[in-house]
Amino acid sequence: MKDLAYNKRPKNFQEFIGQTHLFGENAPFMQLILQRKIPHSFFFGPPGSGKTSAAILIAKTMDYPFYPLNATNFKTEDLRNILKNHQNTLQKPLIFIDEVHRLNKAQQEMLLPIMENHSALILGASTENPYFALTQAIRSRSMLFEFYPLNKEDLEKVLEPFNLSQGIQEFLIQTSGGDARAMLNLLDCAQSTQLPLNVELLKSLRKTSLSGTSELDTHYNLISAMIKSIRGSDENAAIYYLACLIQGGENPEFIARRLVILASEDIGNANPNALNLANSTMQSVAKIGYPEARIILSQCVIYLCASPKSNSAYLAINAALDYVEKNPNITIPQNIQHFSQNYLYPHDFGGYVKQSYLTHTLTFVKWLPKGFEKTLKEWLDKIKGNAS
Repeated sequence: MKDLAYNKRPKNFQEFIGQTHLFGENAPFMQLILQRKIPHSFFFGPPGSGKTSAAILIAKTMDYPFYPLNATNFKTEDLRNILKNHQNTLQKPLIFIDEVHRLNKAQQEMLLPIMENHSALILGASTENPYFALTQAIRSRSMLFEFYPLNKEDLEKVLEPFNLSQGIQEFLIQTSGGDARAMLNLLDCAQSTQLPLNVELLKSLRKTSLSGTSELDTHYNLISAMIKSIRGSDENAAIYYLACLIQGGENPEFIARRLVILASEDIGNANPNALNLANSTMQSVAKIGYPEARIILSQCVIYLCASPKSNSAYLAINAALDYVEKNPNITIPQNIQHFSQNYLYPHDFGGYVKQSYLTHTLTFVKWLPKGFEKTLKEWLDKIKGNAS
């Protein structure tokens, strides 16, 4: 028996709620769908924002057979069988891969010839931006589109057919986190009890929700608040938002990945051990899971809050990338080119020797006098100042 969320999937794009930047009447992507010319595409956004429903409707609109796969149990044989079944037909299959960021490199390489010769249309979906999980070869053959959390007006439209009281509707929307599927699943569960439908019943079934928070307190706003609190060295605020994320059922691996990014972007060489601890946290919570993972996450968050902050690594690579983009012609000094006979091996000179590494002076790294970063800069100044 199908659940309520499944049964309420839109039957066409006129019934599709939200994501008007993609599927609105005059949206460019919608025009490509109507012309049956969309590229291989990957969707990312929060749960319940319509990624799978959109893929189904794309297949229906373009008259492509729809084949849903999931990267968590992706099998080579399944892919081969789909292509084999359409080998001698005029119909091109649409292969939809959920959790696409979980595909390993070998699995992604299997998709390349399919994408190259267009023997199938490849669509993928993920709750997180899969850009860095996809190989450059995959990215060059596809486009990436973001789905946004459904807002209050969107969710009200989803609930219109049920004629609910204002109190019940507000509770469902406020505790949904912008996730239409979760909202409908809660309503479905409550109706299945055969008990009188009221807010008290919904609350009793929603023990793990963020009850009473506004619709703005969604997945993205909470993780943003936690990260900004850590960046601002407010340990109590950071732990509060971490607790909200955990209570709301946020994947501990997602939280840990964001902590790893912050450890490098906002702390960096002011405390290099922050990245080590964050990386250990990511590996640990992946193996342990809740409820114990909450303790590991808490330890890491407090440590990151208490660490000196530096964004010099973040600023340096951004400045260098910007320069390289504007100055694509690379000139490398002859003495450090491959097989150069004029290269001076620093270890033969006590660890440092003055020589050219750039054809002209470029400065991207702006050292900050904070924590261990100050020590690193002092060491560089010392060896360069003492060198003959």
